[in-house]
Amino acid sequence: MKDIGVITPAKLRNAAMDLLTGREFSRAELRSKLSKRFENHSGIDDVLDQLCDDGLQSDSRFTNAFVRSRVSRGQGLARIRMDIREKGIDQELLTRILSEQEVDWFELARDVARRKFGNEEAKDQKAKAKRVRFLQYRGFNFDQIKYALAVEVTD
Repeated sequence: MKDIGVITPAKLRNAAMDLLTGREFSRAELRSKLSKRFENHSGIDDVLDQLCDDGLQSDSRFTNAFVRSRVSRGQGLARIRMDIREKGIDQELLTRILSEQEVDWFELARDVARRKFGNEEAKDQKAKAKRVRFLQYRGFNFDQIKYALAVEVTD
């Protein structure tokens, strides 16, 4: 939807604020949405700078919320890295946020596998391959998948 009429900084700011009331957005996402709506208006970056200075938009806050959300959904590190790259977040910020979160990726992979497949061991190679593919798609690496699918030996 293109806005018609005079585009003022206040109009740009209000549009950005309307978007931010729903959820956190990365700066790149906001720029993209505003550029589509206001046809690449030259004042978009100034408005985004002002929102950052006012503490209303923060890539750090967005990344923190994004990672928490994806971990709670049972997604692994590779999937999170891929998805956040699409949101315009740089890898250094993601690495810092991940170190603050202290996620045990091995246990997360095991929990995801148990929720999906239960505690039963895979009956054959085909069933095991299906589990491996599922966990790979979720973004877990080989070591995490191996740990998740290992059968616990009880005395």
